Amino acid sequence: MITVEDWALIRRLHKGEGLSQREIAKRLGLARDTVAKAISTDGPPKYVRPPRPSEVRDLEPAIRELLKAYPRMPATVIAERLGWQGSITWFRQNVARLRPEYAPADPADRLSYRPGDQAQCDLWFPPVKIPLGHGQTGSPPVLVIVPSNSRFITAMMLPTRTTPDLLAGMWELLQGQLGAVPHRLIWDNEAGIGRRNSFAEGVASFTGTLATRIVQLKPFDPESKGIVERANQYLETSFLPGRTFTSPADFNDQLVVWLRRANNRQVRRLAAKPSELIGVDRAAMVPLPPIAPNVGFSSKVRLPRDYYVTVLGNDYSVDPAGIGRMVDVRANLRTVTVTLDGKLLAQHDRVWARGQSIADPTHVGSAKTLRTLFQTRTPAVPERYDRDLADYDQAFGVSFDPAGEVA
Repeated sequence: MITVEDWALIRRLHKGEGLSQREIAKRLGLARDTVAKAISTDGPPKYVRPPRPSEVRDLEPAIRELLKAYPRMPATVIAERLGWQGSITWFRQNVARLRPEYAPADPADRLSYRPGDQAQCDLWFPPVKIPLGHGQTGSPPVLVIVPSNSRFITAMMLPTRTTPDLLAGMWELLQGQLGAVPHRLIWDNEAGIGRRNSFAEGVASFTGTLATRIVQLKPFDPESKGIVERANQYLETSFLPGRTFTSPADFNDQLVVWLRRANNRQVRRLAAKPSELIGVDRAAMVPLPPIAPNVGFSSKVRLPRDYYVTVLGNDYSVDPAGIGRMVDVRANLRTVTVTLDGKLLAQHDRVWARGQSIADPTHVGSAKTLRTLFQTRTPAVPERYDRDLADYDQAFGVSFDPAGEVA
């Protein structure tokens, strides 16, 4: 069988230059029958593989029986059940050809979103190691919130995925980057938010203060949160490459600058830029509350003798003057504070590393002073109990005559 190039050359020599079949065959070193066939054929030659028997076709009735009973059975399991020994890729392709006849279709509609109605929320874990301090590195979560109507991306890295940090992060993004509150915040079943609309402690009061509600999606419903998922992918492919980070704060600083450019890009689906649409979105949202919600970590504990409190995996020193008393401990995304009846006993920068003891030199010095005073205190003089009995007679008005009788 000749190639397409030879076929084209034969036709050009015969039709265009007027060479005979004999001359063409001699010039190209081909058989005259081959040249004659090429000249008589109007279309280029095509290779057609002759049909051959297939073991998969022999197994097709058995495959259909399994798919009829179990439409979602994986092709690898079907191959194992039927003892298939050939190419698993070839087997998968044939199962995929048959499966639509038995598996019910799951169509996905194109959704439209009203301005201000919802924002989709998710955690993105960047595949990079970031210095956390104290010799530790990690990949902390990045909270991403995207209003569905405008596709305006807001994001920031958080120390942990615990409820206090998630609520504090949501408030910071809504207040600082979005400037309003969507009517609905769409989440999957993130443990820090809750499971199956059974919310974690503090979530209900947070949504009540903001006059919004959190909607948690059912499992296996990725289309309902596709906007924020695409934003996560965009962050990973367009923000991360070529960047290095010295700390979580450096990551967030670079992210803020990049988001300004990202929200000025043209979105094909919208035929507009998110920065142009966010104003309409924001106008339809709920205004920010006049009083900030109570977010972050908080607890009330009795300060122990070692004058340290534990906050989200780390120990922070406190003024030892509060030892033995109940103190209020609070932590936001940046600081840890301890107060006693409104008086500040400690304030530390939040540490992102884990298992650390953070000591304020002032607290250590105060503890040393108090310890020295305790060890060198003057012992109290014990009261004497060997008083003269006449003192008690006088105190109770009892007197004796010289004969020894009570007067």
